[in-house]
Amino acid sequence: MSETSAASVDAQLLREVMGHYPTGVVVVTGCDDDGEILAMVVGTFSSVSLDPPLVSFMPMKTSRTFSKMRECSSLCINILGGEQEDAVLTIARRWENKLDGIEWHRSPLGNPVLDDSVAWIDTCIFDIVEAGDHWIVLCSVEDMSVTNAVSPLIFFQGGYGSFVCTSLMARMDHEILPAIHSAHSARLEVEELASTVGCEVTVYTTVSPDEVAAVLSAAGPGIEVGGDFGKRAPMVPPVGDSYYFAQPPERQDEWVERLRGVDDELKEVHRERLHFLAEHGYVFSLLPAEEGRSAYDGLRAATNEYATGRLTPSQERSIRQSMAHTVVDYRVREFEDAETYDLGSLVLPVRDRNGAYSGTLRLAQLPFGATKADIEGWLNRARKVVEVLEVKTSVSS
Repeated sequence: MSETSAASVDAQLLREVMGHYPTGVVVVTGCDDDGEILAMVVGTFSSVSLDPPLVSFMPMKTSRTFSKMRECSSLCINILGGEQEDAVLTIARRWENKLDGIEWHRSPLGNPVLDDSVAWIDTCIFDIVEAGDHWIVLCSVEDMSVTNAVSPLIFFQGGYGSFVCTSLMARMDHEILPAIHSAHSARLEVEELASTVGCEVTVYTTVSPDEVAAVLSAAGPGIEVGGDFGKRAPMVPPVGDSYYFAQPPERQDEWVERLRGVDDELKEVHRERLHFLAEHGYVFSLLPAEEGRSAYDGLRAATNEYATGRLTPSQERSIRQSMAHTVVDYRVREFEDAETYDLGSLVLPVRDRNGAYSGTLRLAQLPFGATKADIEGWLNRARKVVEVLEVKTSVSS
């Protein structure tokens, strides 16, 4: 047994590493005094304590491999990725030479680390507690690192699989089929709007209170379409105002509070956008003069990463923060006759057959230097398309 070394591992580091992993499948490795490489698959592993830094795993009492591991000076816990199921099955089936044909390297304490592991944790056994037909092995954490931040592997109901965030659970295309059908029945009107204004027009539908999806895109001459069909985006401000402006105040507060690590002033900007949308029936954003349309690069990169659909909770938090920290100007104001504007977007809500605002019409890549009269003309044309979308939705339903 070893004494814990609380000072050697920072509590925040332990929190960040274990934040990639709820509980599930790991491969524990070690080397005995004769230099033999030991490895075993364990299906129950978790973080136990931040101070002192402790983790645990639960091998069967009958495990011959663990009988040898008890004498090792240190052990390495490999947190496995969702694509490592084959490696797990290979190690579990073998009685010896368990890592033959599997790529690995040494940890700082000299234990095997599988190359594609999500993270590794070098440990020393601190205590072993009897628990029925298993041992609970408490280990002090000596060193650790996240080396491949992908969805980890878990074992559930007799099978292996990957961890998926709650907000990403509803990703089946059949859920948005009615919205796809109604939007595409208005394709001609959407295409005409894009061509007349000279911009990109995208129709979105609300998949859930956490997510929207693009169901139709069109672009005017020389404009590149960015709203890929079926592409999902998280409803984190600025995304989602065309849905949440019609929700109760408490739901609006929940949406605004999805912004993490920002000051109250930015949160108030998005609350004002909800009020402006409720009063005027549209909302807009402005591009900073220096960045122009590149101001959306960070937001675009974040939504592209989100659309992959295979994210750890840490990655999703990072995406939400990236969406919040943007240089696009989302402050609302009244347009002046004597001014010109470089709009980043115009957004209008769309009702479904039940009268609820579940759709969005978004105009982007708009012409620069727009006057108040230009913007009012674009809005009038856009409102007519919204009317068509709402009629088509009612008819198709």
